[in-house]
Amino acid sequence: MMERVAMLNDDRIQALPQEIPMGDVTPVVFVIDNDPSIRVALEELVGSVNLAVRLFASPQEFLRARRPDAPACLVLDVRLPGMSGLTFQKELARMGVNLPVIFITGHGDIRMSVRAMKAGAVDFLIKPFQDQDLLDAIHAAIERDCERRRAAALVAELRERQVALSARERQIMMLVVVGRPNKHIAAELELSEMTVKVHRGQVMRKMQARSLPELVRMADWLAGAHAHIAGDLHPGRSAGKAASLEFLIGSG
Repeated sequence: MMERVAMLNDDRIQALPQEIPMGDVTPVVFVIDNDPSIRVALEELVGSVNLAVRLFASPQEFLRARRPDAPACLVLDVRLPGMSGLTFQKELARMGVNLPVIFITGHGDIRMSVRAMKAGAVDFLIKPFQDQDLLDAIHAAIERDCERRRAAALVAELRERQVALSARERQIMMLVVVGRPNKHIAAELELSEMTVKVHRGQVMRKMQARSLPELVRMADWLAGAHAHIAGDLHPGRSAGKAASLEFLIGSG
């Protein structure tokens, strides 16, 4: 295990930045480890940087518990009774629980580490590890969860705006964001160009977009969330973008 007493007095240990909490909510670090002494040591370490800590002896105990609505991460032992940490990582993904995971283990190897990281783990630490290494990993994991929560809030807000669009406005929005000019949209939908301009203006107003590039970014966020993909949709691939944005026509 960690040389806990010495490490807690190490000058390198620093509190997490104050900007991490969202509002007044304190981030939470969940710990799953079947060794009581390790749970206690981790509770003291994480508590020393003013983060909330919740301790569990098994994945089943964690799943039964009610989790607070706060930025969080999971410190997870690889070897657990009944279900390994790696299997539990897959189970969390299947259940849609998007907690960033940090693995700790005394019996790890490269293959195990690669498997965990490919599945999205933030870090994979071999015992005994430096306390600061764990704190750094927790810092990165909570930042990741804060970003995920902010992105989810943004998408939810954009979806509320999207719901206000009529079916025709959603159709025109899809064509606008893939770069079709008004004249081509009018021909494709058998409308007058003036009608397209009116609908386009309504789309901009309802989506609260101040410019076409901003509307495109909004559509990218919505399409990315719908398709469960990360990153921007590339403007040059208009056919692919059109396919991924087709949900705009039928949604709402």
